[in-house]
Amino acid sequence: MRNEFAASQQYVAVAVYSQLAGRFYRQAAEERGHAMMIIQYFVDNTLEVTVPGIPDVVTQFDSVRAPVEIALEWERAVTDQIRTLARTARDSGDYLGEQFMQWFLKEQVEEVASMHTLLTIVDRAGDNLFNVENFVAREMSGVARADSTAPKQAYADD
Repeated sequence: MRNEFAASQQYVAVAVYSQLAGRFYRQAAEERGHAMMIIQYFVDNTLEVTVPGIPDVVTQFDSVRAPVEIALEWERAVTDQIRTLARTARDSGDYLGEQFMQWFLKEQVEEVASMHTLLTIVDRAGDNLFNVENFVAREMSGVARADSTAPKQAYADD
């Protein structure tokens, strides 16, 4: 939960800084949704839910590359954390927890690939942010399709 909420806040900070605001605001909402999925899983399984605080986020960047690089590093770290959770669930015989984590493993493959692609585009564009913005608008700004396999998110009206 903590890491997903923190990722959401970090993506808001990146959106505020960069000209790629739309992309990163959507990413922030997606990360918050992931945290809400974890909360709902805990609620559904009558586990104690403690909503954690989050660490400070980076809000100052020295280049266009910096926030995208931070995003990629964050996604790689989250991937390692998800792997650890899935392994722990398997090793402890928590088959429901293991099944729950499978969706997040799949999601992390997409998250890392997307940020890696964006970082590659930023590197190729050099100082030409216009080319990066065009790429994002053309290739990365599509409407997200609902994933019928995604875990349910916690909401007030449920």
